[in-house]
Amino acid sequence: MLILGIETSCDDTGISLLQVTSYKLQVLSNVVSSQVKLHAKYGGVYPFLAKREHNKNLPIVCKKALRQARCKKIDLIGVTIGPGLEPCLWEGVNFAKNLAEKLKKPLVPVNHLEAHILINLKSQISNLKSLFPAVCLVVSGGHTILFLMKKNGKYRLIGETRDDAAGECFDKVARLLGLGYPGGPAIAKLANYELSITNYGIKLPRPMIYQKNFDFSFAGLKTAVLYDFKSKPKKERNSKEYKIEMAKEIQQAIIDVLIFKTFKAAKEFRAKSIILGGGVVANEELRKQFQEKIQKELPNTKYLIPNPKYCTDNALMVALAAFFNRKKTKKPEEIKAEANLKI
Repeated sequence: MLILGIETSCDDTGISLLQVTSYKLQVLSNVVSSQVKLHAKYGGVYPFLAKREHNKNLPIVCKKALRQARCKKIDLIGVTIGPGLEPCLWEGVNFAKNLAEKLKKPLVPVNHLEAHILINLKSQISNLKSLFPAVCLVVSGGHTILFLMKKNGKYRLIGETRDDAAGECFDKVARLLGLGYPGGPAIAKLANYELSITNYGIKLPRPMIYQKNFDFSFAGLKTAVLYDFKSKPKKERNSKEYKIEMAKEIQQAIIDVLIFKTFKAAKEFRAKSIILGGGVVANEELRKQFQEKIQKELPNTKYLIPNPKYCTDNALMVALAAFFNRKKTKKPEEIKAEANLKI
């Protein structure tokens, strides 16, 4: 089976071709056209600018992906329908509809959040039952959610952010500190610098960490950074040392909350595996601390996290999700973009 995946939920235009033969997967192509540089000067994504770029890039990216894959016959098309930015989603949906009608191929609507988790199952297809129940954490610019995966395709939402997502918090703090966009990589890069002395004694809150639920809240963390920043003289808050110390603390505050809530859920639901997904989990420090915590506290629990290149939005995760949902095909006229789609 040859599956073509299409991703346009935000500012990345992605097309991928995935070959599945007797449950053996071969990635034939996975092309992504990023708009990061285009949106960087605005400090965030402008939906209608992103929509225009998707419209321009989709035919180009598709031709490149098909050329790399050296294939002609497509059996199935998967497309992200949500959640995401509605103008962007519609570009991918309409492109997929036209392609499906032209090639007379079945079309599978894909949930973007589910796809971020299913990319982890790429190497686990023959051993899926051993993973469940799994506690899944998706962390990105727009989402921070925890859900229980009872089996493939069966989910229960157990926690989500009540305001800002972790990635959104990174972006806003980075903008405040003058570090640029996207904020996550900018904060992580600065946090890697060594400091012999912590001059400013920065200590940020870990919002909702001990509450009796699995929800998140990062708006207050962003506000705490703002208050600390404003309390400092201009020379201090503009110093590299202050920014490094703040970057280390904001990164650790977010990691502490994510780890605490995820492990609390894993223990309560007796999870056989912990599965991570989303752009924020490309963060090296987060990956390292999750690994250390699992080895120390839950050594018999499987830990699945994507290769960093598959953490951010890409069409391979869409193609793989389409494979897992291949029995849920719809007619082109039945498919629509759903910006607020839930897991």
